[in-house]
Amino acid sequence: MKNFVPLCLCHFVPRFKMKLIFEKSAKGRRAARFPRQALPEGRLIDAKFLRARPADLPELPEVEVVRHFTNLSRLNFSVDTNFYPLGSCTMKYNPKACEVVAALPGFAQIHPLWPQLRHGGQLTQGALRLLYETERLLAEMTGMAEFTLQPLAGAHGELTGTMMIAAYHRDRGNKKTKIIIPDSAHGTNPASAALAGFDVVTIPSNSRGTVDIEKLKENVNGDTAGMMLTNPNTLGLFEPDVKTIAEIIHAVDGLMYYDGANFNAVVGRCKPAEMGFDVCHLNLHKTFATPHGGGGPGAGPVGVVEKLRKYLPISRVVKNKDGMFSLDYDYPKSIGYVAPFYGNFAVLIRAYAYCLMLGREGLRAASDRAVLNANYVLAKLRDVFPPAHDRRCMHECVLSAGRFGAKGVHALDLAKGLIDRGIHPPTIYFPLIVHEAMMIEPTETETRESLDEFIAVMRALARTADENPESLKAAPVTTGVGRLDEVAAARNMDLVFEG
Repeated sequence: MKNFVPLCLCHFVPRFKMKLIFEKSAKGRRAARFPRQALPEGRLIDAKFLRARPADLPELPEVEVVRHFTNLSRLNFSVDTNFYPLGSCTMKYNPKACEVVAALPGFAQIHPLWPQLRHGGQLTQGALRLLYETERLLAEMTGMAEFTLQPLAGAHGELTGTMMIAAYHRDRGNKKTKIIIPDSAHGTNPASAALAGFDVVTIPSNSRGTVDIEKLKENVNGDTAGMMLTNPNTLGLFEPDVKTIAEIIHAVDGLMYYDGANFNAVVGRCKPAEMGFDVCHLNLHKTFATPHGGGGPGAGPVGVVEKLRKYLPISRVVKNKDGMFSLDYDYPKSIGYVAPFYGNFAVLIRAYAYCLMLGREGLRAASDRAVLNANYVLAKLRDVFPPAHDRRCMHECVLSAGRFGAKGVHALDLAKGLIDRGIHPPTIYFPLIVHEAMMIEPTETETRESLDEFIAVMRALARTADENPESLKAAPVTTGVGRLDEVAAARNMDLVFEG
């Protein structure tokens, strides 16, 4: 096949129609069973809770059940099986040691309603200590005074942060209504600000892909409640004027919000509080290698500087004079509850373990390698996929497929072509300010060999786009489901189950 870069055959899933497990069922087939044991008299389930007839479950031998679900799992991309350079969302490898820690019985079998200090409360002390120490670790890395671990995702963290900004101004009697957000921001930024009751003011990027300072000055006034800023931004570029930006916002008693989605590019190098930020959220999957994908679970802890500590959500984990840990609810100016219980605890365990395994120097080294890998990809592809801004990037690079438009090939076609070659597509069409954008984030865990393979595939796709563009329109051809009409699927959804 012309311009096809061969990979290991295990990357590909043959296109065939899989039967439902009910379709494979045959009466009387079963896995091995142990002999029935008679229950002692008086311990039988009350008759009103018993089925009138057996459940209509599929009947198969064990080997067929295992094959069925194993084949289903092979239909999905996974960071454990394939290179996954998804920019902005950071599909990072999850160390298995952290998975083992999260599965320890003392963590996995704990219940959030167990008492804190009385009547066997010692059973929760380990969990409370872990939460307390995780907050201290994040505070140290960001320069913030205190953290809450309750937000269940990055966007939830944004909402929590903007709610605290609103509480601050309400408490001071400020009549502020506007949040400033750059045009390169994540889409959740304006959504979070709006949900917190603010109007959004968009600031354009300058020719270098960073905040236009003069435009910012024109839009800052007495109505400005704050600014939400990602640094490095979604173009993968560090904002060099961040301290000047903070001074402009603080001059009108506004607050600076740090979208910590890209904190993995600078951890160990600089702290958001030292850049002038007052509030920050962190996506634990992006920086601290917790699981992500498939809708969750996530974790988006939020930190604040000292003057905002009183507005943090309740409950809060405190360390008592006797060294025991407990939950404190006595914060009258708190924004209240933002999540049930104490956040996604199993995710927080993994982040805590990851931080302890790497330590200060290890976390900084991970950041350095993430930046190195992104710049390596940028350097190797800039001649065929022009970058949005042709200069050194941070942890991700944004390239453009715009030059192939004359051939009828778009970023979407290249993304589908990557699937056929066993590589998950990068983020496409974001940031919105870049024509035919492809946002690539290799993360720190990929080897040079993996990056070279990806680069070779991308260059081969570029040749195909030039020489045989129609072939890309048919991709993917190696998957269980081929090219879909995304527009029709979105507009004409059929959610009726026919059983």
